Amino acid sequence: MILNIAVIAFLMGIAIALILLEIFLLPGITVAGVGGALFAIGGVIFAYTVSPSAGHITLVTSVVSFVAAFAWLLRSKSFNKVALHTDIDSKVTSVRELDIHPGDKGTTVSRLAPIGKADIGGIIVEAKSTGDFIDEDTPVTVIRVDGYNVLVTKDEDNIIH
Repeated sequence: MILNIAVIAFLMGIAIALILLEIFLLPGITVAGVGGALFAIGGVIFAYTVSPSAGHITLVTSVVSFVAAFAWLLRSKSFNKVALHTDIDSKVTSVRELDIHPGDKGTTVSRLAPIGKADIGGIIVEAKSTGDFIDEDTPVTVIRVDGYNVLVTKDEDNIIH
């Protein structure tokens, strides 16, 4: 009888530990969660094979133990050491806020194939060509500004041959 109680306590203890590990530390459904469920099911089934009263006691005790451990872990500050406490306070700047307008001139900083970097009036922006690939250090003219895109074309008047 003592050996049966020890086996049931071991199975349920491992089950509770694995399920709490799954909830608090491991994202998604992992081996710990599946293993915890299997240990819990195995422990309860084994307890009911010993006797119905042992099964009832095991079921109630394990549920109460799990809820108590869960509540204790939620209230304790032990997870503050592993929790992420970073706030993101940056924002994406719209091209419209950079004072770039159609007709402005610039130079490609990287190859536009069809998207790359361009220097428009001293401001480095992500630029998109009208369809053709534009090599690096090629003069360009802004055609349109849409939200975060600057549409450019080769500036045929300023190309050095």
